[in-house]
Amino acid sequence: MTILVTGSAGFIGANFVLDWLAQNDEPVVSLDKLTYASNLENLRSLEDDARHTFVRGDIGDAALVAELLTTHRPRAILNFAAESHVDRSILGPEDFIQTNVVGTFRLLEAVRSYYGSMSENEASTFRFLHVSTDEVYGSLAPADPAFSEQNRYEPNSPYSATKAASDHLVRAYHQTYGLPVLTTNCSNNYGPYHFPEKLIPLVIHNALAGKSLPIYGDGQQIRDWLYVKDHCSAIRRVLEVGKVGETYNVGGWNEKANLDVVNALCAILDDEQPRADGKRYADQITYVKDRPGHDRRYAIDASKLERELGWKPAETFETGIRKTVRWYLDNQAWVSNVTSGAYRDWLNRQYQ
Repeated sequence: MTILVTGSAGFIGANFVLDWLAQNDEPVVSLDKLTYASNLENLRSLEDDARHTFVRGDIGDAALVAELLTTHRPRAILNFAAESHVDRSILGPEDFIQTNVVGTFRLLEAVRSYYGSMSENEASTFRFLHVSTDEVYGSLAPADPAFSEQNRYEPNSPYSATKAASDHLVRAYHQTYGLPVLTTNCSNNYGPYHFPEKLIPLVIHNALAGKSLPIYGDGQQIRDWLYVKDHCSAIRRVLEVGKVGETYNVGGWNEKANLDVVNALCAILDDEQPRADGKRYADQITYVKDRPGHDRRYAIDASKLERELGWKPAETFETGIRKTVRWYLDNQAWVSNVTSGAYRDWLNRQYQ
């Protein structure tokens, strides 16, 4: 028995692979294109682990994906591969179209062919799990109920539009071709191995470097924050007992304004690693012009996942965010390699 994980060197994918192999011995075949936000160092602890096979490649490479499926015969495919940074999608949407839409389509085509070649027994247990985002649902007003699986799609950025398109493709391949799919839509993740362009790792890095802590607009954009290891446990649960064709929202029940998140990070850093000059890290906060189409509020209603599959997050925001800060303080070499680009130099040498 084997599973195939795409996007395995990214933030969520790497955490999933590490947690999976820490909890059971079922082998993992990892596929990642190793673009700027992917980092093979995230999986370095597995480089001598016979249960893990890493392959550098694109989900849009149909021949490669077909070869991997034929060779390894995975019982499940978990698709984490995606371009995911909203700011980058605004500046350059084409990469998002290619990976999130075209790449997902080509992956589905390869999987459809593979599924058709299975024995009846293999096909009965096979699953394709597609990992998506709450941003496909658009934006909520302050008094609106949280997003449920019944909310209509109203994406507002090129990133969320391409993820919405990928979700629709996955659904269509179930309805049209009978592919046994599962879809999860998660809220904002945070935790170890997060590339420092997103809010939480960026604030930690900038704070320690004495740089400004940029806040878009008034900082009152609200997000539901989900500790990445809780997300991984939810995905494992959906893969294990989720109903084929269903969508499950995964959230942390932790709605926080961006400004409150930054202030919480600053307070923890004041405690864990005080500034040499005795000042507060919050003094580094600066406000910058809001980005175009910035959604005001996301919130996930994860009650279906708890009610039907018995899952709920183990971490509160307070426990998870402190663990996250501690991880970054304890792993400054990783942060330095990522922010300096040194890991790219290693990657180029490794794959020249």
